Amino acid sequence: MEYLFTVKVQLAGLESDTDAAIERLGAAGCTDALVGSGRAGRLALAFSRSAETAEQAVRSALAEIAEALPDGELIALSPDLVGLAEAAACVGISRQALRKLMLQHSATFPLPVHDGSSALWHLTELFSWFEPRGYRLDPAAVELAAVAWQVNLERDHRRLAMAI
Repeated sequence: MEYLFTVKVQLAGLESDTDAAIERLGAAGCTDALVGSGRAGRLALAFSRSAETAEQAVRSALAEIAEALPDGELIALSPDLVGLAEAAACVGISRQALRKLMLQHSATFPLPVHDGSSALWHLTELFSWFEPRGYRLDPAAVELAAVAWQVNLERDHRRLAMAI
């Protein structure tokens, strides 16, 4: 199956040479990723990776990144946190339709993890809410969102452990 996901990485030390880091990523096997470097010292790798499971696709990509950029730090794996418009697109409805559902089903609709001027949800929680209601969801997207959330939780756990 084909999995589409993005890995954002903070470069460190010698890796801050973006061109050299991109070369090392290619040599490590990240040839199925489109690499962007919009912010200094950061890379975003948009993968289109074939694997039997989302877990295999993501873990193999992360291993290749770690090999190429041993001092790099994972910023985030997506899709995980989504705003209203992105969530609606993942479910296949309009932003307005999603907002209407959110208001109509406020007692059961997943709570956002951030509720500022823009709310953010874990995509996995939204998929879990929509699936029993008969919405057709892409099984690869559902699987991948769960893996992304797990990887981001692991990252947060490591950061918390270092802070303590």
